[in-house]
Amino acid sequence: MSELSDVSAEEQKADVVADGASESEPAAARAPAPSAEPRVRRLNIIGLRNIFFAISLLIIIPGIVSMATRHFALGIDFAGGTELTVTFANHPSLQQVEGVVDAEGLNGQVIQTGGGYILRYPVLNQNELSSVQSYLTSRLGPMNVQQQLSVGGTIAGETIFYSLLAVVLASVAILLLLAIRFRNVPGGWRAGFQFGGSALAALLHDVFILTGIFSILGKVFDLRIGEIDAFFVTAVLTVVGFSVHDTIVVFDRIRENLRVSQRLSFEQVVNLSIMQTAARSIITSFTVVLVLAAIFISGGETIKGLALALLIGIISGTYSSIFNAAPLLVVWRRVQPIR
Repeated sequence: MSELSDVSAEEQKADVVADGASESEPAAARAPAPSAEPRVRRLNIIGLRNIFFAISLLIIIPGIVSMATRHFALGIDFAGGTELTVTFANHPSLQQVEGVVDAEGLNGQVIQTGGGYILRYPVLNQNELSSVQSYLTSRLGPMNVQQQLSVGGTIAGETIFYSLLAVVLASVAILLLLAIRFRNVPGGWRAGFQFGGSALAALLHDVFILTGIFSILGKVFDLRIGEIDAFFVTAVLTVVGFSVHDTIVVFDRIRENLRVSQRLSFEQVVNLSIMQTAARSIITSFTVVLVLAAIFISGGETIKGLALALLIGIISGTYSSIFNAAPLLVVWRRVQPIR
């Protein structure tokens, strides 16, 4: 692994050390002077950036192929229709319920849950719904309808439109806000948009990974947990916020290190900043992952999809903020150097 600095290992106990300060001096005495220089740690994340980019592509490409060829398994929020969550006193088997629903001739679908079933039909009016319930009761015994949902095609279309609009507007807002936030680094507005664009690319990385995995789960493996519904959109927007927050932490440290460092290259400053913030990001994400894993394992069927989406998004967001966002900034700076 290549060295990023000629600073010896013994000198790397502190990230920023004022010239002439010793370890025995109090913290106030060792406060960085204007000439303070960061000490570069030895792990060369920037030098290995192509490996990290390749790992991301290996995960993203199968998802893109699935989205392009198989699309998504849409929940009732986006597909429209009528959905009944029911239980039966006689506890019929899945095969029995599927046989009765198929015999109706209404193109119904049956999904088994922990203690009952979810029955999905095209949009039914009140008379058709009453007929369906009577038919099921006559064939399968007493039935308890725990929940009834009905979403028309127009409402489903509007839900899709506004969900996509929310993601697009959030992305544009993030780009502009980060450009404003980092316009005071060397390079002005141009540098600010480099920071904002790199963060946006990392954000899109997380969205593609999340949507791609759900496309594979829902269409390739035909799992209900891979359905795209309102909970999924909530998870995507949450992941966007979490990912950007992690990236901003790294970028803020880059800005501060650029201010106090004169003899280090931009790549060295970025690598140092990643190493200074990586532990914090990983530990914070790990605590969130533990909570989400508990929800996924012990939660009900309706909440498992949300928990899984957040799990995937948090892990992806942590990875992209450390191994994608800042390395992308370095690549961008090489392609369009700041004069």
